[in-house]
Amino acid sequence: MSDNIIAVIIGIVEGLTEFLPISSTGHMILVGALLGFEGEKASVFEVFIQLGAILSVFILYRDKFLAMLRPRTLNNFGGSLTAMHVLAGIIPVMGLGYLLHEFIKTYLFSPYTVIIGLIVGAILMLVAEKISQRPVTNDVDKMTIKQAFFVGLFQILSLWPGFSRSGSTIAGGLFLGMSRKAAAEFSFIIAVPLMLVACVYDLMQIWNKLSVDDFAMFAIGFVVAFITAYISIVWFLRFLNNSTLASFAYYRFGVAGISYYYFFLR
Repeated sequence: MSDNIIAVIIGIVEGLTEFLPISSTGHMILVGALLGFEGEKASVFEVFIQLGAILSVFILYRDKFLAMLRPRTLNNFGGSLTAMHVLAGIIPVMGLGYLLHEFIKTYLFSPYTVIIGLIVGAILMLVAEKISQRPVTNDVDKMTIKQAFFVGLFQILSLWPGFSRSGSTIAGGLFLGMSRKAAAEFSFIIAVPLMLVACVYDLMQIWNKLSVDDFAMFAIGFVVAFITAYISIVWFLRFLNNSTLASFAYYRFGVAGISYYYFFLR
């Protein structure tokens, strides 16, 4: 299979799964193993195309991001989402992620650990749907700094591949009295600075392993990830207006079961 076809396939997987509660990292590890696309080049590619997914969120929420950069919003905690909310949501996972970065990359990037993450993350989502009360925060602009911080604590779970960053943060939001849509939007917004920092850090470590010949493959993956991520976000927000996370949880169980059979039983 040519590199360009692999770029399209993995770009679609990244774009469709990055912001849905099904774990993009887990899916890319599994799909990469299925395609035989592994190693240093694959690692760089998978990090790089996440920038395409990040760009889709920035374009969709550009007004909110630009508002956060205006000085008048930095001390406004009552009327809109601020930079302080974003900081509160990303500091916990950034700190722990930095400390555990090498351990996670060395020991947790495998089909087996992804399967565990898919199952446990699905259970968390079902529990959140079961015990969450009527939401008191229906608009992301109305969430508190305290809610942002505790959602950030739930996001730490996503350091385990397969758990899903959006799945853990949305479940956390439900536990904290947020609506599904508000929790999802906050999850998308805090993903931009968090993923940007993580991607730049990873790329600085391994960028020198690429050659000019890889440019076409990386460009294709970036564009495909951007387009599919944009579409998936718009669809997901509409889906959450009338549906729960249960279908995604059951999907995760299915992927875990199929993956376990493929990698360990056949």
